[in-house]
Amino acid sequence: MMKQKLDKILGNFLVILMVCIVIAVLWQVFSRYVLHSPSSYTEEISRFLLIWIGVLGAAYASGQQEHLAINILPPKLDEKNRIRLRVFINILIILFCFVVLIIGGGNLVYMNYDLGQTSAALSLPLSFVYLVVPLSGILVIVYKVNEIINAKTFLA
Repeated sequence: MMKQKLDKILGNFLVILMVCIVIAVLWQVFSRYVLHSPSSYTEEISRFLLIWIGVLGAAYASGQQEHLAINILPPKLDEKNRIRLRVFINILIILFCFVVLIIGGGNLVYMNYDLGQTSAALSLPLSFVYLVVPLSGILVIVYKVNEIINAKTFLA
């Protein structure tokens, strides 16, 4: 039940981000070729939105189990061992997300915040832009823990 709510919230948020990036790019094209006065901030907005869409989209794809996978070993296993393998892989994904996305991404956000770096056109703090990295790590971990819980109840 929690997964469905998270899917809906994250999916809707990604749709909103997509609408925003389409509007920003259309405005950039319109202002450049029709008004002959290119907008100075839309390129930066679209770049930052693309970062958020890509990273959050990866978390969403992970939650939908649509991520890239090599299926050589699972078909050769019986059902119980296939579930155990999936649980083991999810634990590895959780460890990776914790170390790389949450700790590493958190350090990236902290360094940018501490240095006070801002974007050129919008003067937006870059720590806000990079905040998507640890946020995505948290989302992937939530999805994978949910998957492990469901697999454990299936094994019981």
